[in-house]
Amino acid sequence: MPTAQAGNYEIFYEEAGSGFPLVLIHGLAGDHKAWALQMPEWAKNHRVLAFDNRGAGQSTQVDEPITTEDMAKDTLALMDAVGIEKAHVMGRSMGGAIAQHMTLLAPERVHTLMMCASFARIDSVGTRVLTNMREVLEWRGDWGDHARHSVSYFVSPAFYNENPETIEQILGLIGGETRLPACYVQQNHACLAHDTLDRLGEISCPTLIMAGGKDPICSMTATAWMSDAIADSKTVVFEGSSHFFLMEEGPKFMATVGEWLGERTP
Repeated sequence: MPTAQAGNYEIFYEEAGSGFPLVLIHGLAGDHKAWALQMPEWAKNHRVLAFDNRGAGQSTQVDEPITTEDMAKDTLALMDAVGIEKAHVMGRSMGGAIAQHMTLLAPERVHTLMMCASFARIDSVGTRVLTNMREVLEWRGDWGDHARHSVSYFVSPAFYNENPETIEQILGLIGGETRLPACYVQQNHACLAHDTLDRLGEISCPTLIMAGGKDPICSMTATAWMSDAIADSKTVVFEGSSHFFLMEEGPKFMATVGEWLGERTP
């Protein structure tokens, strides 16, 4: 199993394909497998790197305070370790927050920035939702209970009602989590503390902002803050979907990203 050292932490990663690199950063829930459906398509034209953030999956898990900037430094160290000088960088939710810090810390390393259902600052509704999700895990200490209380935030009401088998699969994935609950709790706090809003004007690389129109976690308010602050940005809204618009509107998502990569890959 490939791992790379980032300071005191081992970072597990997987690679596929060849060509100009594409680095993928998963969100608060899950691990590198969040990109499993998309990686084969992108690997046709790119060297695709997906990995487990510190505190998730097969990477080092330690119950300690952490910030999104810490995880950005981990990602840059991983790129160093595997010989990637510059890449397209895409992050989901918390992954987009990590990618912002990467772009601010080392702008020469990020060719384009892509954010899926992400935030520069969580708004009041998102703060309440993330806090609720964390508190359920803290109170119950059970990933299954956490999953049942969280899943309705991830997809739109219509998708939830019309796709019971998919909802059960999501419940199984989240409820079958093996990571230390304490690591999720620490990263949940990191998301709530993340605030790059006043620095987004420093981001000069082309930026693709994608959002679910019905997402209560990374709302249209939080999306508009990013769209307004990043000069060279394009915003695509998946109007009928929520936080998991990659699942709800998969073909549109793949077409959007495919067009972006096709037009901006050197």
